[in-house]
Amino acid sequence: MPSVWATCGGFFDFPKLTSQLAAIEERMAAPGFWDNKDRAQEDMEQLSLLRAKIQPYRDLEAKLADLEVLALLAEEETDPANRAAAFKDAEVEQAKLLVALDKFELLQFLGGPNDRSPAFVTIHAGAGGTESCDWADMLLRMYQRWIERSGFESQVVDIQEGDEAGIKGVTLRVTGDYPYGYFQTERGVHRLVRISPFDSNKRRHTSFASVDVTPEVEDVPIEIDEKDLRIDTYRSGGKGGQNVNKVETAVRITHVPSGVVVACQAERSQSGNRGTAMKMLKAKLYQIQADEKRAEQDRVYGEKGDIAWGAQIRSYVFQPYQMVKDLRTGVQTSDIQAVMDGDIDEFIEGKLRGLVARKGMRDEED
Repeated sequence: MPSVWATCGGFFDFPKLTSQLAAIEERMAAPGFWDNKDRAQEDMEQLSLLRAKIQPYRDLEAKLADLEVLALLAEEETDPANRAAAFKDAEVEQAKLLVALDKFELLQFLGGPNDRSPAFVTIHAGAGGTESCDWADMLLRMYQRWIERSGFESQVVDIQEGDEAGIKGVTLRVTGDYPYGYFQTERGVHRLVRISPFDSNKRRHTSFASVDVTPEVEDVPIEIDEKDLRIDTYRSGGKGGQNVNKVETAVRITHVPSGVVVACQAERSQSGNRGTAMKMLKAKLYQIQADEKRAEQDRVYGEKGDIAWGAQIRSYVFQPYQMVKDLRTGVQTSDIQAVMDGDIDEFIEGKLRGLVARKGMRDEED
């Protein structure tokens, strides 16, 4: 039978987690717990995180115990037909347990400080005009399909339509369980090779689109001077805008020192759009700081990882053959239609497991 302890011991310290949970619950039961509201709030948040990790493990233990009982009953069955049926039932439950165990293991890889946060996902068409705009629109559809099938929710925060087809850029706000943790594996440049539907000579074209992902963090340690901002308003429009073409509710903010530009047209009021845009700006500046810190760590360790969000991460080839390949992990498939319909779990999981493996090597060196 599968061993939960053996499989997850490298990533999951159950005794330590339960000890931490017990300590927080003891503090909560003590008089004066809410006297220090900041500390109490931190404890409540940590309590939620611990329970979210511990309960799935206990569920796995219960399923394993049930499976052991099924196997024991099958062993004790004397009638050949009933014995075969009992073992068949045990095999079915074992397969379910292995699937649940795999999901549990993947969840342990999402231990970053912002992995549970909502994510701002921005897609930009690269150079190439209509070709790249169409490719950006295809990526938007792919991610929206994956979001739906994975139980997440998304909102179009800002969108710029292409001049002839597709989109020049779009930003989604994605919410659910660990949206940033999953989506941060998609940061980078995505390359498409296909026979262009816009080329009358049916020539093969290569198009690029970039995907950037930032966490929505409530208390971002970023100070922004209003003097450094250029704020423009415009009329909402396109697939995600409300009050379309009526009043100038949409807001675009440029952070002059860094050149970072964010925009929002999803809210009904200009103040609402400005608030969301400021969240996005702080998130992007925070991400830039994190990337710079990580790049410095990689220089110390002598690694050449795909740090910059602009690094090419995946190739989608429609012609002359069919193949989608992740250039970081080597994960690939010839079922391009399934991928474009949102079946990208194997790419995300491959990168998550690779990220954890790399972090594990650093921890050992430390």
